[in-house]
Amino acid sequence: MADLKRTALYDLHLALGAKMVPFAGYEMPVQYPAGVLKEHLHTRASAGLFDVSHMGQVILRPRSGRLSDAAAALETLVPVDILALPEGRQRYALFTAPDGGILDDLMVANRGDHLFVVVNAACKEADAAHMRAHLAGACEITELPERALLALQGPAAEGVLETLAPGAAAMRFMDVATLHWGAVELWVSRSGYTGEDGFEISLPADNATAFARALLANAAVQPIGLGARDSLRLEAGLCLYGHDIDTTTSPIEGNLSWAIQKSRRANGLRAGGFPGAPRILAELAQSPSRLRIGLLPEGRAPMRDGTQLFAGPEGGEAIGHITSGGFGPSLGAPISMGYLPASLCAAGTTVYAEVRGKRLPATVAAMPFQPTTYKR
Repeated sequence: MADLKRTALYDLHLALGAKMVPFAGYEMPVQYPAGVLKEHLHTRASAGLFDVSHMGQVILRPRSGRLSDAAAALETLVPVDILALPEGRQRYALFTAPDGGILDDLMVANRGDHLFVVVNAACKEADAAHMRAHLAGACEITELPERALLALQGPAAEGVLETLAPGAAAMRFMDVATLHWGAVELWVSRSGYTGEDGFEISLPADNATAFARALLANAAVQPIGLGARDSLRLEAGLCLYGHDIDTTTSPIEGNLSWAIQKSRRANGLRAGGFPGAPRILAELAQSPSRLRIGLLPEGRAPMRDGTQLFAGPEGGEAIGHITSGGFGPSLGAPISMGYLPASLCAAGTTVYAEVRGKRLPATVAAMPFQPTTYKR
């Protein structure tokens, strides 16, 4: 742990009784005294506060002064329509590789005179280097290690944040806005990683602990660790980079074709022009050989990352594998995600997972497992 980085909220995590673990190069809270199950259910019922300051925050500012130039430059790296992203809105995107694999998934916000990008913690150094290598001619690229990032998630999140930062309640899903907590400027997006309504809040690291304490002073809010963050995102059917998607999976195999707007598809206004376009556009047209799917295991035994999947209860070669799995507290049952041949991806299909030497049945299911509650 001595070589790990710490977020601005490290001392607060300790004061709240967090169990700290290594994660993406940081010491991060995996759970607090309430435990993962209660933290998960509290977020679904009320409001949970997450420290996500380990994520990478980057500004892309156009050298020309025209935001469209920065958007056009970024479109050379992602299969997403950035040019049509309105001011005050955010969009999910993917850095793709020349072979069509996924380098990382990210969020891109139009903040008027610049694009604000949030990338995964484990990839942020590589992502920054990737952007500098390809976008430096068009954009000033500024990493923001001096800013913290908090997530407030759950049905009570709107009311809690509105009390501290007026204007939050007027936002809709994937809106971005600059709000104020007293003299402190907050960069707020109405988004998150739980399937619940909620917000992600970027602010100066020096103000993060005081702001977190102000949120926690509301009885509706409890601190939530990485354990519940993972079970919440799994119930929501959301990908974890490095597990459910990576350089070996294309966006289409990852069942993320919804993230590729019409303008970037074949015959679109700006078709292709991003790394891996030939493969990705071909898979859009013809469907890939495999797909990411949801699975509901029978019984109570979780089917976790790496578990092999088979077509039948005996014999045969593995036909796929699980990439994320565990217990879904909101469902009261185990849930998993993984990859199967496209011919076996229809909801209701039964496959078999090898768990401790036994093949146990699991049923292909639609995702999300838990209905989302985004405010649209």
